[in-house]
Amino acid sequence: MVKHDQKIIGYIGTYTKGDSKGIYRFTLDTAEGKLSTPVLAAELTDPTYVTISEDKKNLYAILKEAGSGGVSAYSINEESGELTYLGKQLTPNGSSCHISVDSKKEVLITSNYGDGLIESYQLQTDATPKPVSSTIRHEGRGPNEERQEKAHTHFAGFTPDERFVAVVDLGIDKVITYEIHNGIPEEVSSLSVSPGSGPRHLTFHPNGKFAYVMAELVPEVIVLSFDDQTGRFSEIQTVRSTPDDFKENNQGSAIHISDDGRFVYAANRGHDSIAVYEIAQETGQLSFVELVSTEGHWPRDFSLDPSGRFLIASNEQSGNLTLFSRNENTGTLTLLQKDIEVPFPVCVKFL
Repeated sequence: MVKHDQKIIGYIGTYTKGDSKGIYRFTLDTAEGKLSTPVLAAELTDPTYVTISEDKKNLYAILKEAGSGGVSAYSINEESGELTYLGKQLTPNGSSCHISVDSKKEVLITSNYGDGLIESYQLQTDATPKPVSSTIRHEGRGPNEERQEKAHTHFAGFTPDERFVAVVDLGIDKVITYEIHNGIPEEVSSLSVSPGSGPRHLTFHPNGKFAYVMAELVPEVIVLSFDDQTGRFSEIQTVRSTPDDFKENNQGSAIHISDDGRFVYAANRGHDSIAVYEIAQETGQLSFVELVSTEGHWPRDFSLDPSGRFLIASNEQSGNLTLFSRNENTGTLTLLQKDIEVPFPVCVKFL
C-alpha cells in the first residue's frame, strides 16, 4: 500500500470515447474521506481493465490498436503514482476485457469476450510482456440467443495459491480451471452453472476454500466451494442481487470481497446498486445485508481501498465516481461523494 499523508493512489481504466483519453489517476484522502479530481495518467485506446503487480511497481492494461488487441506495461513512480510506459504486445485477436498478473510477475492472463479466448503472456525480467505464448478458444453456446450465441470469456484470475487460473465464460455458463505449466494454461476442471445465468466475474475468499461469481444475465451471486488440490469448483448457493419486484433491464457487473473475508459486494447495472452480503465463515454462504444506490448509471466496477474503510464505484454511463465509507464491522456503506467526473470509467484499482 502506498500512502502519502494518508492519501492512497488509485487508477481508472476507461473506454476512450467522448472526452476519455486512457488511464486516469486519482488520490483518496483517507483522513478527510475525499477523492481528488482524476488526471490523465497514460494515453492509450480502450484500457478498460488494468491490474497492478503485487509489489506495486508495475501496472498492466489491455488496449486496442489499429484493429488489434493486446497488453501494455508501465512502471509506477512510488512517490507520485505517475506511469512510465515500458512496452506492449499486440495480438490479431482483438481487444480483451480483463487482465491478471501473478505475484512473481511471470505471467499475464487476458480474457477476450468477443472471441471467447484466454491468452497468456510471459513477462521478462524487466516486467515487459513477451509475445503471446498461449491462446485457448472456448467453444459452445448457451440458451440466451442474443448474448450466448457463442463462448464469451469475461474473467481469468489466479487462485490464491496461484497454482491455477479460474476462468469465467458468460457465453457457455461455465467456470473453468486451468493449471499453469511453464506459463501455459492447461484445463483441469470445468463447472457448469445454471443455464442462461451468464457468469461474469469471480472473487476468492482469502481462505481459498470459497469463491463468489457475479452473474450478468440474471440478478444472482453464485457461491462456490473450491478444492485447491484438484482445482474443482462445486456450487453451494445462489442469492439474488436485486429486489424480487425489480423487472427492468439489469446486468450484473463486478464482485469483490473484503480483505478480512467477512463481506461480499456485488454491483448491478440497471438497478444501479451494490448489494452487500455477510459471509458465514464455516460454510461460505451469504446472507443479505443491504442494497445501496451507486448514485449514477451503469456501475461497471468498484473497488475497496487498501485500508478497507472506503469503496469507490465507477458509473460508466453517467461518467462519475461515487465514494462510500465502509463500516468494517457491519459491512454497510455510507455515501460521501458522488460528483467526481471521469469519462466512461470502467475499472478502479488501488495501489
